[in-house]
Amino acid sequence: MIDGLIAGKLYATPESRTDKSGRPFAVCKVRATSGDGESLFVNVIAFDDAPCHALLALTEGDSVALAGSLTPRVWTDKQGNTRPALDMVAHQVLSAYHAKHKRAAMDTDRAHPAAPAQHHPDNAAPNAPEW
Repeated sequence: MIDGLIAGKLYATPESRTDKSGRPFAVCKVRATSGDGESLFVNVIAFDDAPCHALLALTEGDSVALAGSLTPRVWTDKQGNTRPALDMVAHQVLSAYHAKHKRAAMDTDRAHPAAPAQHHPDNAAPNAPEW
């Protein structure tokens, strides 16, 4: 396997599935364009909660960037031509949707900073000077 990054558009809306032991996972297909203008399809599967939830929040046509383990392979189209493809186990997902929501959360945190922790002698440790 190869650790890699891919970026492209979702070819179809991601789907949630369940394995034989009842654990959920997500699958999708990403269409990435190579430097020569050819499209490369990446079959993506995600097992961890964070990438699963991130993928399932997206729909067909959304732009996405993924990090994970890649396995190259070849498939044959209807005309009998062999084409390259990649299989990916996604570990990280980033999209405009997630960046926008994370940015909004960060802006909210900056606008409403948390109050400093109040020190109260009743909560002091036994070896603290207040004792």
